[in-house]
Amino acid sequence: MATRVLQTVGSGLKCTRNCRESKGGSISGSPDSWFKSLFVRKVDPRKDAHAQLLSKKEDNNLYKIQFHNVKPECLDDYNELCEEVLPSIHANPEYPCELVGTWNTWYGEQDQAVHLWRYRGGYPALTEVMNKLRQNKDFIKYRTERGKMLLSRRNQLLLEFSFWNEPTPRPGPNIYELRSYQLRPGTMIEWGNYWARAIDIRQQNQEAVGGFFSQIGSLYQVHHLWAYKDLQSRENTRNAAWQREGWDEVVYYTVPLIQHMESRIMIPMKTSPLK
Repeated sequence: MATRVLQTVGSGLKCTRNCRESKGGSISGSPDSWFKSLFVRKVDPRKDAHAQLLSKKEDNNLYKIQFHNVKPECLDDYNELCEEVLPSIHANPEYPCELVGTWNTWYGEQDQAVHLWRYRGGYPALTEVMNKLRQNKDFIKYRTERGKMLLSRRNQLLLEFSFWNEPTPRPGPNIYELRSYQLRPGTMIEWGNYWARAIDIRQQNQEAVGGFFSQIGSLYQVHHLWAYKDLQSRENTRNAAWQREGWDEVVYYTVPLIQHMESRIMIPMKTSPLK
């Protein structure tokens, strides 16, 4: 049986070669190049930056996400410090920035705080805020006290996908899931194409909060932020997506684009606009 299959494939390849040569075509490379071409996806070179193709043009928002790993014995003091200082920056009209949400991780990396900021006006707004904060004595004191409580910290600058809703304050109580995907370099456009069609499938319960991709920091990284009433609601919502047409195809074609993925379940701090 195996011999007959190989003979059939061989005959087909020979026929394809003869037909192409009879039409004036040529076969480049080794004899199995035609067979390999079945499995190689050709990508045309692009002349546009990914950010220009995937992000929203009309609002020019820039986001910063911060991950703070806190000393376990300092977590309560750290939260109190953030609740005193961060809302004042958010509410001050002199700072063109907004605190989108601030959380503690519940499941995932422990003793961690996550803060998401939005800068309306892009990089100039970010620069303006940073310059003003350097002159803010309360913020300088906050940074000094915060430094005593942290084990490590890192951040990223992000843009939001054009097909996701802009994150807006929502009532609670909710839990939030931050799903982070490290993509293979060169696959961001492909990821965006599939999720542009898929996001409607995951909006049935208004669980989609925001979708972002990195510009500075760890590159080719995507963050999807979801809101659920509780863990059981999360389970039910995710299972229901598999019953909707097209979701299985999205998963099938996007999983090969991923090098690494991580999920955090997060609880909002008291002053978080996303409750």
